[in-house]
Amino acid sequence: MAKIIAAGHICLDITPVFPVSNRYSAPGEVLIPGKLVLMEGADIHTGGSVANTGTALKLLGNDVDLMGKIGADPFGSIVQNTLKNYGISGLLIDPDGTTSYSVVLAVPGMDRIFLHDPGANDTFVSADIPEDALKNADLLHFGYPPLMKKMYENDGQELVCVFQRAKANGLATSLDFAAIDPASEAGSIDWESILRSVLPYVDFFVPSFEELCFMLNRERYEQLAAEGGDLTDGLQVEEECGPLAQKLLSMGCRFVLIKCGTSGMFYQSAGKDAIEKIGPRVCIDAEAWADRRGIQPCFKADIVRSGTGAGDTSIAAFLTGVLAGKTPESCVALAAAEGACCVTSYDALSGIRPIPELEERIRNGWETM
Repeated sequence: MAKIIAAGHICLDITPVFPVSNRYSAPGEVLIPGKLVLMEGADIHTGGSVANTGTALKLLGNDVDLMGKIGADPFGSIVQNTLKNYGISGLLIDPDGTTSYSVVLAVPGMDRIFLHDPGANDTFVSADIPEDALKNADLLHFGYPPLMKKMYENDGQELVCVFQRAKANGLATSLDFAAIDPASEAGSIDWESILRSVLPYVDFFVPSFEELCFMLNRERYEQLAAEGGDLTDGLQVEEECGPLAQKLLSMGCRFVLIKCGTSGMFYQSAGKDAIEKIGPRVCIDAEAWADRRGIQPCFKADIVRSGTGAGDTSIAAFLTGVLAGKTPESCVALAAAEGACCVTSYDALSGIRPIPELEERIRNGWETM
C-alpha cells in the first residue's frame, strides 16, 4: 500500500442548510439587509484540502498522513474530534493562532459563496512537514496555497521548498489550488511567476478552470466573471483549457487535470521522457501516460445537495487510481465519478463511494451530462 502525505490547508466548514424547495437566481435575492431567511439546520464538518482530499484518500483505502495546522480553540477541537472519527490524528497546533473556518452558502439554484478566515493556515511553512515523513512516503499532495500566506509570500519560496524537498526524497507530487479573492492580498500576487518556479517539481497539477484562468489569463477571467454566474457553465472546454494546459506543461509539470464544474474535466500529459520522471516510488506506465489529451464529461448525480468538496474528493479518486497503476483515462473517469457522488451530500465525505463500486457503475453505462 502506498504512503501518502496530504498537506496544506485545513479548516472548519459551516454550511447553513437552505430549504430545497426554495430556488434563487442571484445572491441579492438572499443577502438583503434586514431580511429573515428561515433555514433547516446547519451542516458542520472539516474542510480544506487536508481534511477533504486527505480523508477521502484514507476512505478509499490508502495509508495517509494529514499535515495541516489548527489553533488551540473551540473550532480546532471540533476539527480534531471530527477527524478522530476517521481514525486520524496528529495535526499541528499553533497555540497563538486560530483555526481557519469557512461559512459555505450553498444556495439552491446558485454556485456556492464562501466566507473564509485562513487562520493558522497563514503560518504553515515547509518545515512543518517533517523530513522523516518525506523519507517514508510515496506521494505528496499539497492543497490551497492561495489561502496560505507563507506559501505565496516572497515569490512562493516556501511552496517551492515544499516540492523541492519532496522531489529530493523521490516522491511523486500533486498540487491543487483554491479560488482566489481578487480583492485579497493573494489576488495581487504574480501567480504565473510562482507557477513557473514550482511546476518543475510537480507531477500532477489539478486546479479548477476558474483558478487557472485567474492566474494565467486575467483578462479572460474578468470577461467571464462580468457575465455573471458560474464561469464553467457552458464552457467550451477544449478551446478554453487546451492553451492553458499546454502552457502549464511548458512550465515543467507532467500531467494537468483541469476541473471544469458541470462542463467536465480536461486533461493533458507531457511526453514520455517527462512522465518517466514522476518518481521511482510510484509505478507509472510511461507509454500509457505520455502525450494523452481528452475531455471527461461529468456523470449525472442521483441528487445535488452541495458542491462542497467535490473537487477535493475527485482528486482523491484520481490519485488512488494513479497509485493503483490504472490508465490516465480510467483515473480521470474515477475522478468525475467520485465528484458526482460527493455532491449528493452536504459535506465532502458522506457521499464517497469505493473505487470498485464506481468502476462497476461506469461499466454499466453511467449516464453523463
